[in-house]
Amino acid sequence: MNNSFVMKCLTVNEKGNLSMGGCDIADVAAKYGTPAYIMDEDEIRENCRVYTGAMREYYDGKGLVLYASKALSCKYMYRIMREEGMGVDVVSGGELYTAIKAGFPAERIYFHGNNKTGDEIEMALREGVGTIVVDNIFELETLSRFAGDMGKTADVMFRIKPGIDAHTHSFVQTGQIDSKFGVALETGEAEDIVVKAAAMPNINVVGVHCHIGSQIFELAPFELAAEKMMNFIADMKDRHGIVMDRLNLGGGYGIKYTESDTPIDYDKYICAVAKVVRGISESRGVKLPYIVMEPGRSIVAEAGLTVYTVGTVKEIPGIRTYISVDGGMGDNPRYILYQSEYEAARVHDPNAEKTMVATIAGKCCESGDILIDGARLPEIKAGDLIAVLATGAYNYSMASNYNRIPRPPIVMVSGGEAKLAVKRESYDDLILNDL
Repeated sequence: MNNSFVMKCLTVNEKGNLSMGGCDIADVAAKYGTPAYIMDEDEIRENCRVYTGAMREYYDGKGLVLYASKALSCKYMYRIMREEGMGVDVVSGGELYTAIKAGFPAERIYFHGNNKTGDEIEMALREGVGTIVVDNIFELETLSRFAGDMGKTADVMFRIKPGIDAHTHSFVQTGQIDSKFGVALETGEAEDIVVKAAAMPNINVVGVHCHIGSQIFELAPFELAAEKMMNFIADMKDRHGIVMDRLNLGGGYGIKYTESDTPIDYDKYICAVAKVVRGISESRGVKLPYIVMEPGRSIVAEAGLTVYTVGTVKEIPGIRTYISVDGGMGDNPRYILYQSEYEAARVHDPNAEKTMVATIAGKCCESGDILIDGARLPEIKAGDLIAVLATGAYNYSMASNYNRIPRPPIVMVSGGEAKLAVKRESYDDLILNDL
């Protein structure tokens, strides 16, 4: 049975229940408990193939698609990315360690971050990380010192602020000059750091990187970023004879959280950027660079949902109705952080008439512990299962143990089979490091 859910991988099966990856969500919940993150592995792989296929079609395969692993980092995800021929970007020692332990090839890892520690830099060099994306002059000097001491040469790109104000939430805008990330174009800071790095014996400057923000629904900001970055590459060649043959244009492509969201087909980003890059390459006389892009949210968000059990339904006459579930801000803090909008569905007979408008609240001892304000649902009672949709990105990865609540498991579904990717935390896990 087809549906109109924001997640295209969802269906309703013959029992009248939500189904994904050939698995009944109610059955998965019964086996693994609630709350639980459930991910469609086939959808994740298909999204990877959309990007890698577009890179082949529009850029002759002269590039690499990185999975931005901060969206969802676990060993299972890194194994999928390895099998799909993807690269990954990591932003911490923990993500790097996880990727390495999952057997991901170090040469296809890009290491980001605005404040890498000495230990993290040393780990990256020791493990043979392919590219380190340098954020600032202090990091460059630290990296140069470590590389010299270890007898290594580090391939580096520089994170550039291209001065673009993407139309998205202020907390996830990163391309404008007032950002904690990177070095600015308009102040000459970017030019200075590239020139300084080019003279360092243990540093190999291979290119530049930018990332203008997240959850963007327009092509124009990405085209403008590509234009600015390509002209910077050409300027460095013309002014200083510094040749950079790699251009990383980041990610940030919007996804469909609600019916009002209007995302662009993901391959269109690569198509649009390729035209800009080719045009400036020809007009400025610089070599066509190797293109790197970093989708994260758009690979996993719509491939995942979180299933909860309803505990209470509390009606405050004339005010609102609260539906309280057995999870909350501990497993999805995005509403309390960004007022992020989601849609929910009752697991059984989700397409029944939506007669309730309610606030879905969590179980944490916090007034702001809300998952959805104004959710439209069929009649809900205690014991019902509710699925909050499109939670595959930045839910598990941002989860916490607030109120000492264990984090949920991640269950991967594919071909009618469900298997654990991350097990549910136990109370013993919570006190593991307590003394």
